[in-house]
Amino acid sequence: MDFLGKRPQRPAVKPVDSTTARGQLAEDAALAYLQAQGLKLVERNYRTPGRGGGEIDLIVRDRDGSLVFVEVRSRNTDRFGGAAGSIGQTKQRRIALAAGHYLMRMVVPPPCRFDVVLVDSSHSPAAIEWLKAAFDAM
Repeated sequence: MDFLGKRPQRPAVKPVDSTTARGQLAEDAALAYLQAQGLKLVERNYRTPGRGGGEIDLIVRDRDGSLVFVEVRSRNTDRFGGAAGSIGQTKQRRIALAAGHYLMRMVVPPPCRFDVVLVDSSHSPAAIEWLKAAFDAM
């Protein structure tokens, strides 16, 4: 309590944790990299409604018209398989579920693929690896 006997106000803004901030920076780097390769941003951080759904970090359109659902992964170390090793079947299934939900809005869905962009932030500048067609919808 302050000297007037009132409780201090808590800040209305929730502090950003370092994992969230790192993830945002990795997405920013991945998007800039993909745009430099000629892809166009369609949507960012698409989430399916309800519990148990999935999230897609980036949805971009490739030069050939394909819709690309991109998972961005960042790791500071190669332990435990690094960034690529962190995309298991459950994560792939959730991304595919979210992609299916996204595509339901379209009368005629375009060709699609699932890419992964790995951001290694242990280097300066960050090393980026783009894995095209990294997995298929299950």
